[in-house]
Amino acid sequence: MNPDALQSLLQAIATGKVTPDQGLEKLKHFSFESIDEFAKIDHHRHLRTGFPEVIWGPGKTPEQIAQIMLTMARHSSTVMATRIEAMVAEQLQDQVPNLIYYPVARICALKTSTIPSMTGIIGILTAGTADLPVAEEAAVTAQLCGFKVQRLWDVGVAGIHRLLSHRELINQMDVLIVVAGMEGALPSVVAGMVDCPVIGVPTSVGYGVSFGGVAPLLTMLNSCAAGIGVVNIDNGFGAAILAGQILRTAIRLTHK
Repeated sequence: MNPDALQSLLQAIATGKVTPDQGLEKLKHFSFESIDEFAKIDHHRHLRTGFPEVIWGPGKTPEQIAQIMLTMARHSSTVMATRIEAMVAEQLQDQVPNLIYYPVARICALKTSTIPSMTGIIGILTAGTADLPVAEEAAVTAQLCGFKVQRLWDVGVAGIHRLLSHRELINQMDVLIVVAGMEGALPSVVAGMVDCPVIGVPTSVGYGVSFGGVAPLLTMLNSCAAGIGVVNIDNGFGAAILAGQILRTAIRLTHK
């Protein structure tokens, strides 16, 4: 249950539009709600953290994902499921009305109401085209959380003039997510150019012994540029949530 929904419910009870018994029925699953024996939905997470629970797709059957999404939709304006392959998405769309599928990001989303707009722009850069699935996961996640997103693809250090030609645009961003595989040098270069937080996302893209993304991960962790945070390999979703938390904290501080 998001804060706006809770406030609306309390207001309805206060004005008599909803009886106390009806309000109690709506609130009885306030903390979490069990679904058969396979899931416990954390409805309280949005109030605690600012972002609702998100469904991790792998390892769940389409039927389980559909049941979880429909249950969550009764309490949240947006329901997300990540790492959903196309064949699974087709099965979900048969079970969940109005389900949207983002094939590159591999995200399914169900919007039950308008997503509130958040302040701030998240810029997302990729070193190469092969990094797009991870970058799109970050971009779609951020957009479904209400943030504006500026995409800038294929600006890796092998042709650094591509990056430098967009310097004015990059400087307009409030947080940057930089997605790179191979040797993972792009976040260091970008962090040396800007005055905003940079989140590095290593990808499992690379020739030979790249150790499935460990090579760019170590490069980003050892960056000589200050102000870089690094998430796990291929974790575009985590990068988007971290960027959102940074912007939400900045908004809160400006209103103190």
